[in-house]
Amino acid sequence: MAKTSAVEKNKRRRKTAANQAAKRAALKAIIMNQTLPIEDRFKATLKLAELPRDGSKTRIRNRCEVTGRPRAFYRKLKMSRIALRELGNLGKVPGIVKSSW
Repeated sequence: MAKTSAVEKNKRRRKTAANQAAKRAALKAIIMNQTLPIEDRFKATLKLAELPRDGSKTRIRNRCEVTGRPRAFYRKLKMSRIALRELGNLGKVPGIVKSSW
């Protein structure tokens, strides 16, 4: 089980990123627009830098929803390999069968 503080910090980052997404997208569109004057683009860059850093999507870490483990994460199932194996062996994940040959 992961530290509760790490899981909570990641949840807070997800919420911040969702709230800031529209502002960040608008500023990035201004920055990338080559037809605008360089002064306006620079002001947009400064405004983007003033926004909270946790508002960026790249700061979010994929974590297992069962255990909070940050590594060996399956995106489709939103859980780690260890939790997947345990729940698969118990028959709680549909379509997962322990292999034997």
